[in-house]
Amino acid sequence: MSNLNVLVYNGPGTTPNCVNQCLDSFRLLLSPYYAVSPVTERALREQPWEPKTAALIIPGGADLPMCKAFRGTINDRIKNFVSKGGLYIGICSGAYYSSSRCEFEVGNPEMEVSGARDLKFFPDVCRGGVISGFSYSNETGAKVIEVSVNSDLLHGLPKYVHLYLNGGGMFVNAHKYPNVEILASYEDNLDVNEEDEINGKKAATVLCTVGRGKALLFGPHPEFNPALMKEDPEVPAFTQVMKSLKVTNKTRIEFLRECVKKLGLKVNEKEYSRPKLTPLFLTSMDKKSATELISNLESNLSYQIQNIIDLGKDKIAVNKTVQYIHKNPTDDIQEDPELAIKNLYLCDAELPDKSITPYFDLKYFEECLLTYYKESGQELTPESQGFTFIYGEVVTSTSVLMDINYRWLPLLPAGFTITGTVQVLGKGRSGNHWVNPRGVLPVSSLFKLPVRLAQIAPVVFVQYLCSMAYSQAVLEYDIGYDEIPIKIKWPNDIYIKLPKYVGKPIDKNSKDVTHVKIGGILVNTNVFDGNYYLIVGVGLNVSSDAPTTSVNTVIDAMNDNYKHTGSDKRLKHINNEKLLAKYLTIFNQMFEKFKYTGFKPFLNDYYKLWFHSNQIVTLNDEGGIKAEIFGITPDWGMLMVKDIKTGNVFQLQPDGNSFDMFNGLISQKR
Repeated sequence: MSNLNVLVYNGPGTTPNCVNQCLDSFRLLLSPYYAVSPVTERALREQPWEPKTAALIIPGGADLPMCKAFRGTINDRIKNFVSKGGLYIGICSGAYYSSSRCEFEVGNPEMEVSGARDLKFFPDVCRGGVISGFSYSNETGAKVIEVSVNSDLLHGLPKYVHLYLNGGGMFVNAHKYPNVEILASYEDNLDVNEEDEINGKKAATVLCTVGRGKALLFGPHPEFNPALMKEDPEVPAFTQVMKSLKVTNKTRIEFLRECVKKLGLKVNEKEYSRPKLTPLFLTSMDKKSATELISNLESNLSYQIQNIIDLGKDKIAVNKTVQYIHKNPTDDIQEDPELAIKNLYLCDAELPDKSITPYFDLKYFEECLLTYYKESGQELTPESQGFTFIYGEVVTSTSVLMDINYRWLPLLPAGFTITGTVQVLGKGRSGNHWVNPRGVLPVSSLFKLPVRLAQIAPVVFVQYLCSMAYSQAVLEYDIGYDEIPIKIKWPNDIYIKLPKYVGKPIDKNSKDVTHVKIGGILVNTNVFDGNYYLIVGVGLNVSSDAPTTSVNTVIDAMNDNYKHTGSDKRLKHINNEKLLAKYLTIFNQMFEKFKYTGFKPFLNDYYKLWFHSNQIVTLNDEGGIKAEIFGITPDWGMLMVKDIKTGNVFQLQPDGNSFDMFNGLISQKR
């Protein structure tokens, strides 16, 4: 299984601006193949991050605090991670720190930082700042630097690229080491001792082979997007720096992309920009509840200007018509999706035309929802899942739209549901963020559980119900779909068999990865007026093969197998509207029963869907003992394992442990 996390260090030694630029740039560049997330010093020291991580990024800042924070354990873990095949990206101070020696502003008594460093991914000195004038407090030393690209290693790029530089270094004697490739060199005259100048090798970007892994090190900042930079009132000249970077921004993006590809990460080859947010369309099954919700918001939440309502974190502009302006003057301006005003269109009078929502047919969804509630014998009420509904082609995050908006959350009806085609700030259980592409079906629903019932129906089980409901929605989609090889990894991740293994026997003792993750669940909890407000978010790869595979790709493999074996059976691709209606109907029925019975009646169905009956695992925090999984506790959903030798039973919390199913390891999270 490929490692799907790219971690950006955010701790002592980094600056917020450098961290944010890294997160933004690499999320766009690496989506949808990796989840790019910040990681703290404590997590690097204490969490089992290595098995699920493809690359670690150390952004700019100051390297001395890193020396103190990383000394010993973290350095050892990073070195071991890279030497065994992991990837490392160091930018500016992250490059100084990962060289054999750092020499910064040598001779300047107020600024000098020099000394040996532990990682030694680059085997010589990183010396800077290559352009004098650096200041920790402002942009005085910021410059646009020209670098020449090594066309033998990076193909299809212009000869020269312009990058933001502020205190960055040069990699001394880079051309002398067989494990070092120079990807780009400084063209400008530098303010440091240029030992490489006679060879024309003033290395600005290097790629170092370290054991089975690699380290990509930058002196300048190729990750800095000028659209996210702000003018510095103390440094008027910085405005010109920003303007120059904007003119040459396209080549910066191409350069960063090619460098990251050279490192070995899979990148997004499409246009490097975050999709613009699109309108949100609000409707309801009875064609009046959505209108009543807007009236309730208008009565309880103050307008700021005109039709703009403050929901708590987000602001929405309410439009009581489905007339939609396809283009407006701000379309070409890069927006911050968290700060942008979201346009909400009320659709109780009429649904938008399919040309306006080409990736989701609201009318067909409503028809499916009505049919499935009727077939299941459930009454479709204003508090049923999906009854009041929002769809947006490009949204921030279906969960975040509800969860962070504390002003409107108490006013939303139970069953309120949001879905989208693309999420630009998708969020996972461990704080991971990514850009969800088309082909992933994300949905978030609001469930209300009286606090008095929580003893009978513990909130922890809602994530279990969600994974069951989505899995069953796939298996019950239509006749023949019950053969789709979908499973649940404890406690709630949804997995599917890789297409190449469809129709083939699998050796139980094989170490090969046969199943991959295609769905995950996130439950956020708030309390208002004696009720838990549970925002249950789930995303499923229906037709997007990145980063693993999709349900429809597995269906294609199943059809090929049917054909190969002479069967006339064929399955059609799953339709998002139909699948979503099926999922909401199933989950609604489960939850209504769960509120009064707890999870015990669902245990057998959960075991039928999960991987782990009789699985042998290693308990890392219990001295590496071997234990057999035999179930979960019906009261709090803890994993039950039994020591093979002694018979001692251990109970493990679902949110307190890291379960690496494929290596059979369970480690306590701290």
